[in-house]
Amino acid sequence: MKAYLLVFLGAGLGGSLRHAVNVGCGRWCGLDFPWGTLIVNATGSFAMGLIAGWLAFRGGQHWTQSARLFVMTGVLGGYTTFSAFSLDAALLWERGQMANAALYVGASVALALVGLAAGLSIMRALT
Repeated sequence: MKAYLLVFLGAGLGGSLRHAVNVGCGRWCGLDFPWGTLIVNATGSFAMGLIAGWLAFRGGQHWTQSARLFVMTGVLGGYTTFSAFSLDAALLWERGQMANAALYVGASVALALVGLAAGLSIMRALT
């Protein structure tokens, strides 16, 4: 139960930060291009890389599973799930599973777009 609470609290922080970035980008850059989402995805992936790399190479036992759940799954997951997607793809690539990495990236993007289009189509048909 504690793990779920940590993820919940972290996701709330990350989601609030994502909203702040989107609002700020809308004000400063306008709404003609999804600058906020682009910045969130890029910075979230960068942060995930920094944290995952630090944990793998320097963090050692100092970071508890609770801290990892709060920061990586919670805060970064609430900020952007794109960071988790990027980490999964990079791990496949680093393991030498290039075909699986390419399949994962291609399928994730394609299925996300198809899913969105299907959802929109269903709702258009129902309204």
